[in-house]
Amino acid sequence: MALTDEAMDKIKAMIVAGELAPGSRLPKEEVLAAQLGLSRNSLREAVRALTAMRILTVRQGDGTYVSSLEPHLLLESLSFASDVSQGRTALQLLQVRRLLEPQATGLAAALLTSEDLQELGDLLERSKSAATVEEFIAHDIAFHVRIVEAVGNPVLSMLLRVLSTSTQRVRIVRASQARRAVAHAHRDHEQILGALRSRDALLAASAATVHITAVEQWLAASLNEAPEEPLAG
Repeated sequence: MALTDEAMDKIKAMIVAGELAPGSRLPKEEVLAAQLGLSRNSLREAVRALTAMRILTVRQGDGTYVSSLEPHLLLESLSFASDVSQGRTALQLLQVRRLLEPQATGLAAALLTSEDLQELGDLLERSKSAATVEEFIAHDIAFHVRIVEAVGNPVLSMLLRVLSTSTQRVRIVRASQARRAVAHAHRDHEQILGALRSRDALLAASAATVHITAVEQWLAASLNEAPEEPLAG
């Protein structure tokens, strides 16, 4: 095991054991290095890595602290994995999204306020006038995120953001005939919004399932060299 990995494991073990609580300050570098039997260089590398993972946070001039360790905060570091995913890995992420997002959409049917529904309608109108794929994707993401946020579970919201980042969505749309893909997406979005306005949880979940499954099926077909058009996510 690399020394940096060993140092990371030792610090994480202290956190798991409760020796370092969320929000607590780490001992001074020389003290912690001696306590863990590590060189100060190995400890610094471990702190940098754990900071990137949102497990630790460095406050300039104050020291290094354990983060809040909230699950949705820790999940943010996984977004890069989604950004770079392609092929089978991207398909697997879509499959997980299909298992989670329709259920969240169904739950949102009873929780969205009239103001929320108006905002969703406005997002769809703006997406229809989008001049670029990137602009459309931005409104597309905002639409889906707003629905999931109504459930009130930040872990679920962040997990779904991780499963389908803007980079990944742009890549999928651009790999297709973008204009027709966007048109299909508008149709699906209208069906989802219509079900939400009707407060029909089952219909909303079904519409979301159809929407995500279409993207999944296109990606699966493209991996078998028989591409059709995806529906933008």
